[in-house]
Amino acid sequence: MGHSAAVWDCRAAIEFTKDWNGIDQVVLRNSRGASARVSLHGGQVVSWRNEQGEELLFTSSKAIFKHPKAIRGGIPICFPQFGNCGSLEQHGFARNKIWVIDDNPPPLPPNDFNGKSFVDLLLKPSDEDLKCWPHSFELRLRVSLAANGDLALISRVRNINGRPFSFSFAYHAHLSVSDISEVRIEGLETLDYLDNLCQRERFTEQGDALTFESEVDRIYLGSPNVVAVLDHERKRTYVVKKEGLPDVVVWNPWEKKSKAMTDFGDDEYKQMLCVDGSAIEKPVTLKPGEEWTGRLELCVVPSSFCSEHLDLHRGGL
Repeated sequence: MGHSAAVWDCRAAIEFTKDWNGIDQVVLRNSRGASARVSLHGGQVVSWRNEQGEELLFTSSKAIFKHPKAIRGGIPICFPQFGNCGSLEQHGFARNKIWVIDDNPPPLPPNDFNGKSFVDLLLKPSDEDLKCWPHSFELRLRVSLAANGDLALISRVRNINGRPFSFSFAYHAHLSVSDISEVRIEGLETLDYLDNLCQRERFTEQGDALTFESEVDRIYLGSPNVVAVLDHERKRTYVVKKEGLPDVVVWNPWEKKSKAMTDFGDDEYKQMLCVDGSAIEKPVTLKPGEEWTGRLELCVVPSSFCSEHLDLHRGGL
């Protein structure tokens, strides 16, 4: 993406580079050729490629990679607010801030990252943030790429405030699909959802699988820890696994809304689908000193393996 000289760390398969606006990026690679690119703008994964070099995340051709504008695509982190359900800007401020690399993060569970390349990022509130959201926190993010190409994001929010605070959170994952009309989601059957197109009215999902014929903007509540996104045309399935994130947001803007967004192509809704691991309906509350962890893992399998793969992981990660 950038033309600057890269610094290569052979031991960890990590490359440090910059985008065309000079903002630092970290590229993770595995031995088979898969990669993930993380921008310090928003702590955002902006690319995830498989061994064949195919891009698995959607980023709009009109996305504005210019701080402090949010990047349209990849996996933005929505914190401490999702959407416009609060006093802050849309989806909170974390996705618009410049994060730093955390060289000395608190330890994660042992053996969790054997054979994986990873980077740790950190966001702390600025004086400006504290004026609009007066809570001291540390938000840590570890992005890892496994030897088999799976992508994992682990976020930890710690309250270093003198009093409790509450927040919402979402990994706003934009998946790249062949054609939205050829895609279905399994794992959300019979769940209640809040429909953002109907003033967050509550409904119950009636279909065997969720398919797309028009705009969808829903928050599925109390969802299982594994959801599958089947792309019929590409004969592949995204398996979305999550922990600490009870809700799943499903979003596609369809034609009319796409044309109204300046940083989104008129027809690009056909090639994307957002499926977010999130904690929205019941905000997370942390007492002073407490920490919350939310984890998202994405993998891609041939659709013929999907049922077997889903059954294998129903219990969690």
